Amino acid sequence: MDIKKVLVPVDFSENSKKILEAAGYFSGKCQAKLHVVFVVQSFDDYSGFFVPHMPVAKFEEEMVQAAEQKMESFLVGQKNIEAKVLVGDVAEEIIRHTEESGMDLIVMGTHGYKGLEKVMFGSVAEKVVRSSPCPVLTINPYKNL
Repeated sequence: MDIKKVLVPVDFSENSKKILEAAGYFSGKCQAKLHVVFVVQSFDDYSGFFVPHMPVAKFEEEMVQAAEQKMESFLVGQKNIEAKVLVGDVAEEIIRHTEESGMDLIVMGTHGYKGLEKVMFGSVAEKVVRSSPCPVLTINPYKNL
């Protein structure tokens, strides 16, 4: 198997830093390009539940801008990384980006933010593993890395 592109989905948590470090190690061993993505959860799914004070599109736009700034500070000091902020269902966008960009491997954590881990990131990892067109390396950030 020839691994040239490695995708790392992040949520900017401390755990994401550990996963990024592990992914950097693997991509270095494979001499692969590291791609980092953050997905802004689309509010389309929730439009029937509440009426926001500002238009949803404007709110999403601001969320994307904030995420892009956060990505910059998250990756300070990192070299040769391609970063992208996506909008939509988190698992679906990771899969779509993987397919469209021809990723060879996904490295992701089994847990995101503590407390929300099973509700949010754990279920995302599960969906990605089930639907990914390429191998997925999952890492439990609570184990020694």
